[in-house]
Amino acid sequence: MPSSTSSNELVIRQANIADCPIILHFIKELADYEKLLHEVVADVPTLEETLFGDKQYAEVVIAEYQDVAVGFALFFHNFSTFLGRPGLYLEDLYIQPDMRGKGFGKRLLSYLGALALDRNCGRLEWWVLDWNQSAKDFYQSLGAEPMDDWTVNRVTGPALSNLAAGYKKETN
Repeated sequence: MPSSTSSNELVIRQANIADCPIILHFIKELADYEKLLHEVVADVPTLEETLFGDKQYAEVVIAEYQDVAVGFALFFHNFSTFLGRPGLYLEDLYIQPDMRGKGFGKRLLSYLGALALDRNCGRLEWWVLDWNQSAKDFYQSLGAEPMDDWTVNRVTGPALSNLAAGYKKETN
């Protein structure tokens, strides 16, 4: 794992359980920017359990500028059957609006790239909203390639319950 990174007074560090309130704050700021705040149901106890409990489902790094948290990245491992190796999936990367343009987002992605290589991962992947052209341009400037030949699918809520019920019926 790469050590903490600092340059231009930016420090990137692993989050700890005491960071859950700021992580939730950043999640809500990101959701508001993405016009999805109404979908946020996460709370501090849930983040404490899922990020720092007995089974940790994801990891978070915090970006600090002049000792103040200004952004975060939340990520987890996935696996490529074609490569036969793990990858890192970046769920969220967020830098507060007044801190953008200072290279902090690039530093967070560079940190994750180094972490992926350190962990022998074959990929670092993430999604970008179709309407977020500035993010798409930023990521492509770093060498990211859009995967236009894939469609994201999701099952959630009642549809997920219905899907699971099919298995439960088969096993009873």
